Amino acid sequence: MKKLVFIIFCLCTSFIFAQNGYKTENNISYISDNETDAYRKERCKLDIYYPVDKKDFPVIVWFHGGGLEGGEKGIPDELKEKGVAVVAVNYRLSPKATNPAYTDDAAASIAWTFNNIAAYGGSVKDIYISGHSAGGYLTLMVGLDKSYLDKYGIDADNIKGLIPISGQTNTHYTIRKERGIPSNIPVIDEYAPLNRARSNIPPTLLISGDRKLEMTARYEENAHLEAVLKSLGNKDVVLYELQGFDHGSVCAPGCLLILDWVKKYS
Repeated sequence: MKKLVFIIFCLCTSFIFAQNGYKTENNISYISDNETDAYRKERCKLDIYYPVDKKDFPVIVWFHGGGLEGGEKGIPDELKEKGVAVVAVNYRLSPKATNPAYTDDAAASIAWTFNNIAAYGGSVKDIYISGHSAGGYLTLMVGLDKSYLDKYGIDADNIKGLIPISGQTNTHYTIRKERGIPSNIPVIDEYAPLNRARSNIPPTLLISGDRKLEMTARYEENAHLEAVLKSLGNKDVVLYELQGFDHGSVCAPGCLLILDWVKKYS
């Protein structure tokens, strides 16, 4: 019986465990209890990893990659035991959900973080948004297009920093796919971070892999966004190209740059 109880406990959708002065709480719903969409209720959950012996620590909201069609939330190893909290987010995926569902989910999870992270000891004034690939795209969309967070009563300007790793700045290729547009034909419309560039954005660190190893034009897209943002008067915008790293392998060293950026601004 005790063994059965233990197994049931491990299978619970939400639990906490301690690890070297840190705790993780898994599968917290970040949407309204009144939500009726079964798929949204399934996907819209997050994990929180946070230090237990500190207060007012910085918080990184982390969106996984996977082309907006796959992937699962997880805490990057490089961000563990570094004195910061990480909020790892799941969001709805295409084709079961379509644009802009995943961006709206990203905004909802950020709003949840602003409204709840203080209860875990985190600083509401030090919330950074980051993610790899598709997660980088979501980072930029919610940070640049203020309408997504406005819906939840949050001002995007209160984000402490935007740190996308290998994110698209044109309209995401999966959104083009949903419309029947070839993925190799660039589009810059209302769903492109480039189209939503504005002044007075939070400090922004753009990270790309080696332009010779990255996905097609990924470095160039980020360089374009950097130029446009700076032309609008944003001074705290930096682009790093990590030579020798391709689209997948750039995530790990990118996380180390995230920590340096957080240290600089917190």
